[in-house]
Amino acid sequence: MLTFLMWLILLALCWPLALLALVLYPIVWLLLLPLRLFGIAVGGVLALVAAVIMLPANVLRRLFPGPARPRPD
Repeated sequence: MLTFLMWLILLALCWPLALLALVLYPIVWLLLLPLRLFGIAVGGVLALVAAVIMLPANVLRRLFPGPARPRPD
């Protein structure tokens, strides 16, 4: 909603720039879509690497649990 209000203010102040932004926004979104998908893929790979690295610690933690800690009330 705030973005729309800002666009309306831009339309009132400088309508050619507002119309240019309205036309170019979908084109820029389409151009940036592969980079967004690449970022999602890289995040998934990094999460997988972190899970593989932490796997021995998680297995040992489940095999040999430490002393029970009191829960904070």
